[in-house]
Amino acid sequence: MKGLTLGLAMLCVPLGAAASPDTYEFDRYHTYVHFAVDHLGMSTIWGRFDAVSGKFTLDTQAKRGGVELRVETASINTGDNERGSRARSRDEHLRNADFFNVLEFPQMTYKSSTVKFSGDAPATVQGQLMLLGVTRPLSLTIDRWNCGLHPFNKKEMCGGNASGSIKRSDFGMKYALPAVGDEVKLFVEFEGYKQ
Repeated sequence: MKGLTLGLAMLCVPLGAAASPDTYEFDRYHTYVHFAVDHLGMSTIWGRFDAVSGKFTLDTQAKRGGVELRVETASINTGDNERGSRARSRDEHLRNADFFNVLEFPQMTYKSSTVKFSGDAPATVQGQLMLLGVTRPLSLTIDRWNCGLHPFNKKEMCGGNASGSIKRSDFGMKYALPAVGDEVKLFVEFEGYKQ
């Protein structure tokens, strides 16, 4: 009987020792969502959101992961904040109901459904983007990935760059089409500390 009990106990050790996903919280000082959109067929306007939060999980052994990202839409910044002699600045216009309607929809969110790996690194993320109360699929490609110790504070962290694109009209944002492009290219630069 003692042998059977010892044997059952030893079988339980690998289950208890199995790795669980690691959770990383996005570092708000080093995580941004950038975007690029065609303007009048003349140039590309770039912008970013300055307030981003969330977390991602990673289990390299099981090749699983997940992402939850929240973006404060009022934090949009295209470098045009001063009205001057105009009725409004570009950033003020982007915050109103023609575009992001930040009073009614203060956040846009992204939540992953699947993460595909290439070796030990995540390569693509499939998920759902919610913007202006509308949810649509969004695929992100991980263009750069690295994990290690922060060189100064010695905390474990992972970071990288991701990219994808959406059509803003899919979310009901149709103002100034087609003069201002429908396709919006998205870029996420991120760093996260292990919790």
